[in-house]
Amino acid sequence: MDSRMKALAEQLVRYCISTKPGEKVLIEAQEAETTPLVELLIDAVYEAGGQPFVQYEIASVNRKLLKRCTEEQQMLQYQGYAELLKNVDSTIGIRGMINASELSDVPKEGMSCYSSAKAMLRKYRKDKKWVLLRYPTRALAQLANMSMEAYEDFYYSVCNLDYAALKAAAEPLAELMEKTDKVHITGPGTDLEFSIRGMNAVPCCGEMNIPDGEVFTAPVKESVNGTITFNLPSVFQDICFENIKLVFKDGKIIEAVSNHTADLNRILDTDEGSRYIGEFAFGIHPNIRKCTNDGSIDEKMWGSIHLTPGNFCEGTDNGNHSKIHWDMVLAQTPEYGGGKIYFDNVLIRENGRFVLEELKELNVQ
Repeated sequence: MDSRMKALAEQLVRYCISTKPGEKVLIEAQEAETTPLVELLIDAVYEAGGQPFVQYEIASVNRKLLKRCTEEQQMLQYQGYAELLKNVDSTIGIRGMINASELSDVPKEGMSCYSSAKAMLRKYRKDKKWVLLRYPTRALAQLANMSMEAYEDFYYSVCNLDYAALKAAAEPLAELMEKTDKVHITGPGTDLEFSIRGMNAVPCCGEMNIPDGEVFTAPVKESVNGTITFNLPSVFQDICFENIKLVFKDGKIIEAVSNHTADLNRILDTDEGSRYIGEFAFGIHPNIRKCTNDGSIDEKMWGSIHLTPGNFCEGTDNGNHSKIHWDMVLAQTPEYGGGKIYFDNVLIRENGRFVLEELKELNVQ
C-alpha cells in the first residue's frame, strides 16, 4: 500500500471533513478500482470515532440502466441512496474513472433522467460536510498524457498539499472579490464583463474537493455580457468539448459553438437556468500548472479561471437554478495565450500572475 494514499485518507477524514466522534460518514465510490482507498477511509473514520457507510456505483452498469430507463425508474433507483444521505453528517466521494467515454452512447433521454436523479440527491447534501476527489487510474494518466508513475507522483503532490497555508494566502483575494462590482476579462477570443456586487466569495482549500485550490463567487445573474473562449478541453456527459465559445447578452448564453456544437447546445437547453452562469472562480493551486484533461483538476489550475453554466454553488446564491453545473476553464498563463482580469477597472492579474501586492502570495515562484 502506497504510504501517500494512507496520508491522503487521513487528510480527507481529519482535515477535509473534520470527522468528530459519533459522526456518520458516507463513502461514495465509483468503480471497484477505488477499493484500496475505500478500505483506508473506513479505518480512518473508525479511528476518528465515526461510523463509515459505503455506496458503490459502476459506470458500465449505469450505462446499461440508462440506455432504456425512465425518469420514474431512475428516481426510484436513487431513493434508498437519498434516504442514506439524509441520515449522515458528511460524505467522501471518490470518482474512479476507467473509461471517460463510458456513457457517451447513452441516449439524451437517459442522460436527462440521470441528471434529474442527481439533482434530487443534491438537495439532501445541503448543510452537510463533503469532499470529492478522483482516484488515480490509468485512464486518468492517459488523459493527462502521463505514465502511471508520473501521474501518481503528480496526483499525490496536489492532493497532499498544505491546504491550511493555501487558505491563508487565498483570504485576501476573497476579501477583494466581496468588495468588487465590475469584472472585466480579456484575452484571445475573450472580452467579457459582469458584476459580482453583493456576492459572497468562498476560498476552497481542501474542505470540499481534493485536489482543491480556488476562490469562487457568482455573477449577478443578468449582468454577463460579451464573449469568452475556453482554451482547455472539457468533458461533460462523457463528451470531450474543445474550443468552447460562448456569447452572452444580459446574462444569457445566446450563442454557443465548439467541436460538438449540437451537443453543447442540447446540454445548454437542459432547463431555464442552464444558459445562465452559476459560478465564477479563480484557480490557485500552485502545483497544477498544465492541463490534465480532467475538469475536476484543471479548474484548480494556477493562473486559470472558470465560469459555470448552470446551478449556483452553495454559499453564493445568485438565484440561478439548474440540473446542470458545468465548469468551463480558461487558462491565462503565457503558454496558453495569456490574458488580463480587471476589478472595477483596476488590473489585478496579468498572464496568470496577480499584480496587487496583497495577492502576490498566490503567485508561484
